[in-house]
Amino acid sequence: MPNSPSSSVQAARQAIADRLREIRRDANLTGRDIAARTGWYTSKVSRLENAVTPPSDDDIRAWCRACGAEGMAADLIAASRSADSAYVEWRRLQRTGLRRLQESYVPLFERTRVFRIYCSNVVPGLLQTDGYARALLGSISAFRETPNDVDEAVVARMERSQVIRTGDHRFALLVEEAVLRHRVGGAEVMAGQLGYLLSIMALPSVSLGVIPFSADRRMWMVETFSVYDDAQAQVELLTAQVNVTAPSEVGEYLKAFGEFAKLAVYGASARARITAAIDALG
Repeated sequence: MPNSPSSSVQAARQAIADRLREIRRDANLTGRDIAARTGWYTSKVSRLENAVTPPSDDDIRAWCRACGAEGMAADLIAASRSADSAYVEWRRLQRTGLRRLQESYVPLFERTRVFRIYCSNVVPGLLQTDGYARALLGSISAFRETPNDVDEAVVARMERSQVIRTGDHRFALLVEEAVLRHRVGGAEVMAGQLGYLLSIMALPSVSLGVIPFSADRRMWMVETFSVYDDAQAQVELLTAQVNVTAPSEVGEYLKAFGEFAKLAVYGASARARITAAIDALG
């Protein structure tokens, strides 16, 4: 995609910085005045005004107090927290282990009517078997050196995945054919996972498409992403989760999903590729 997945995050942070500058100017103060009244270095004032450093809650309170605008602090703090939650490092989300992160998705899943998920590297979480999830979450825990609660995290992932069988939801899922060939957990685990994909395709609420190796690429492969209704997109980077809510950027992900959907095969053709991947396990 032409835009960075974190561009909406930076835009939100820049808006906070611009508001701080406006408050200072409305109070007829200079950056040096702010520094003197708060006890900061002038370099900190500059970093905050130019969105180089995100302000803490205390920074915003001190800034507004210095400008005689204490009444504006609460709204600015709320906006700043919202911007901060848009780009969240995995080490912050997973600092206590993986279970709580799995459980945190439940409210979002329950209120979403239409799920659009594109995966270029692994089987979508909603379609993972116990064995596949255990192998994948185990490798994530080891790589990120999180507290080892993999068993509990797998249970939480399986429980949240029940949304695919309950309620009024629709699921459009797309995977690159390479996902079927990447061995996560070994041949036996992969055989079970691929067999489960064949069975889940029978659900009327599920559309599973496979983008063949041989597809004439009119859309290049990108990072794994999910779009919930048309209100929010989540992007999975190596180091962080990006939550996109700016309508223009959510629209970009919907457009990309539409392009990928045109490249995919469905039904019998998709099942044939899954079956071929099972046969290749030997």
